[in-house]
Amino acid sequence: MTGARVWLITGASRGLGRAFAEAALAGGDRVVAAARNVGPLEELTEKYPGHLVPLPLDVADRQAVFKGVERAAAAFGRLDVVVNNAGGMLYGMVEEATEEQIRAHLDVNFFGAVWVAQAVLPHLRAQGGGRLLQVTSMGSGGGMATVGYYGAGKAALDSVSEALAMEVEGFGIKVTIVQMGGYNTGLFTAGTTSTEPMAQYQPLRTEMEAMWGDAVAPEPDTAAPVIMELAALPDPPRRLVVGSQSFDHVLEMDQAQADQYRSWEQLSRMAPG
Repeated sequence: MTGARVWLITGASRGLGRAFAEAALAGGDRVVAAARNVGPLEELTEKYPGHLVPLPLDVADRQAVFKGVERAAAAFGRLDVVVNNAGGMLYGMVEEATEEQIRAHLDVNFFGAVWVAQAVLPHLRAQGGGRLLQVTSMGSGGGMATVGYYGAGKAALDSVSEALAMEVEGFGIKVTIVQMGGYNTGLFTAGTTSTEPMAQYQPLRTEMEAMWGDAVAPEPDTAAPVIMELAALPDPPRRLVVGSQSFDHVLEMDQAQADQYRSWEQLSRMAPG
């Protein structure tokens, strides 16, 4: 894909979405930046007049998403790259989370991304192609205590995105699952809902907090060049891990899972299915 492109980026007011928007604008592209609160985008609107359109949007509201995408497509006449980035964190043990917390979390992290994909596909198909980048996580391949629901939402998005990629490839639409590593996005502060801690889990909670450690995560703008390169590839991958350390961790996790399967191979093969 060459020339100036039109991007639709959700969750664009902060973190990774903001970094991706800034990189696209700096490269001469135009951006429709969607977020619940578009106030923080005012600076970018002034810096890049005529190139950035802020779009107030709650991706959990399916009707609002379809209306918002119509506005986004009309803003610059087309959509070339759609980045499904909006998300949040539900922090706590599986038993601790309330039904309201779980549903609200998945409404954004999973269903919100599905609504955006459904809304943009008719536009991408009509223009003969486009890119859909589904932002998930390097940890979506397996569950982790305290962030189980976050991983579950991202794993579900991974799976449905694999199916979607097969379904729309014939229309010239390329789907890539972008498995992000850990970046300093504010996800564990402004973007986090926490459960009410149960005393029974305090020893494990303390252990997990020690494991997370105090290491400072890289800034989001360090990931932006990867996304810009990815969007320009004529034949992009279905999955891409973003982050050098995260890439190594994913390989380690995959190997550990393969080893676990092998250790119980005899039991698995007892059944003919």
